[in-house]
Amino acid sequence: MHDFRRRWDLGSLCRALLTRGLAALGHSLKHVLGAIFSKIFGPLASVGNMDEKSNKLLLALVMLFLFAVIVLQYVCPGTECQLLRLQAFSSPMPDPYRSEDESSARFVPRYNFSRGDLLRKVDFDIKGDDLIVFLHIQKTGGTTFGRHLVRNIQLEQPCECRVGQKKCTCHRPGKRETWLFSRFSTGWSCGLHADWTELTSCVPAVVDGKRDARLRPSRWRIFQILDAARNFHYITILRDPVSRYLSEWRHVQRGATWKASLHVCDGRPPTSEELPSCYTGDDWSGCPLKEFMDCPYNLANNRQVRMLSDLTLVGCYNLSVMPEKQRNKVLLESAKSNLKHMAFFGLTEFQRKTQYLFEKTFNMNFISPFTQYNTTRASSVEINEEIQKRIEGLNFLDMELYSYAKDLFLQRYQFMRQKEHQEARRKRQEQRKFLKGRFLQTHFQSQSQGQNQNLSQNPSQNPNPNVNQNVTQNMTQNLTQSSGQNSSLKENQESQKQNPGQEPGDGHTSPGTSDYMGSVEKWR
Repeated sequence: MHDFRRRWDLGSLCRALLTRGLAALGHSLKHVLGAIFSKIFGPLASVGNMDEKSNKLLLALVMLFLFAVIVLQYVCPGTECQLLRLQAFSSPMPDPYRSEDESSARFVPRYNFSRGDLLRKVDFDIKGDDLIVFLHIQKTGGTTFGRHLVRNIQLEQPCECRVGQKKCTCHRPGKRETWLFSRFSTGWSCGLHADWTELTSCVPAVVDGKRDARLRPSRWRIFQILDAARNFHYITILRDPVSRYLSEWRHVQRGATWKASLHVCDGRPPTSEELPSCYTGDDWSGCPLKEFMDCPYNLANNRQVRMLSDLTLVGCYNLSVMPEKQRNKVLLESAKSNLKHMAFFGLTEFQRKTQYLFEKTFNMNFISPFTQYNTTRASSVEINEEIQKRIEGLNFLDMELYSYAKDLFLQRYQFMRQKEHQEARRKRQEQRKFLKGRFLQTHFQSQSQGQNQNLSQNPSQNPNPNVNQNVTQNMTQNLTQSSGQNSSLKENQESQKQNPGQEPGDGHTSPGTSDYMGSVEKWR
């Protein structure tokens, strides 16, 4: 109340001073503007009284502007309104996630995913026993992402990376245990570019210090139970199959072999008959693209499906266990299932969205934003339509998996963004209700003060001095509640506009999910 009195007295004093000042300012402006316009329009004697009309017009505009400033400061003197005015007049910030391409704007979902499939929120306990396991598929941008994990995350205890060494020490706060299982933290502990089959059977053994244990199928199930209890969070990065295939060919052409890969499955590596080599000699350097495509044993074909599936379901690398068509179907379904249930996966073609989803999933923020590189070694390779079709045919399983992964990835991104926008809208509505309630409270307090002053001057006319105060408080509470109800009614109307098919009383799904599912139905 004292603040309101001081504000009222200050406002009255300012208005009195401005009223007197404006009168003097008006006379001064009249003379100054008259002199200016006489200088400018003096030679134009035929115009007549133009200078006098211009003086009056400018004076009226100046007076109107000053009056608007006074009214605005009187109605809303606080800093909240100043911030709201700045936000209203400022241009909206561009969406940084639209800079990659416009795929999300014209994206039409093909698959039906549940809310649990779209909402990825991992309660990652870096101080406990949780472990992030990075499945690194060749030529998918995994090296860049792996460096982000050890050098670009805001942590209480950052990873220690020494100059000249590839591996970094990523210990938990206050412990000498690692929270990250990747190439740049633990090295290739389960073999060079270990796949899903190798990691799920090897990581628990490595973490428990059993590096030399030979894992039979019966013991693999025991480690699966340990895996679930210790919270191993598997993550990976995928890439467009044609670009990835060409990138691997160029890498092999420069002398890469990945001979150190173990390909352990069901407790043993494949025999030379099960996995023949495509070349004789130390490497396959200088290999032409046609020769690279002609080798039927080339592991570059459908590499992403093979590395994400459970190979024990098809007899590992023994192709005689089941027909080829059945084998391909089992591998594809296994890869899709493993990918969907992973804690996180990203796409090379969407670096900023990959960063966004990782941060939302693990509640861990990166220091610097990811960079989208559209020019790579694969993009520099010029191929005709015939070769393009052949590469797609050799990687038909990867093509199907990538289509599935891209659909799931973009649906997750849109779902999380809509949840974020809805939360921001809810906070803005709460802020508006707070400001409106504060204004009503101040207004009725001023009225109550005036009534109390009148009653104190005439005490004989008011036998009960608490009645007016109670009435004023009740009016303030009722108006505040009605404003809240009106805001809630507006929220319901907005949600019904966004979800026209949803019943008003249906409360089993969250508003973010309803908005997203409604938009999916519209796309369909």
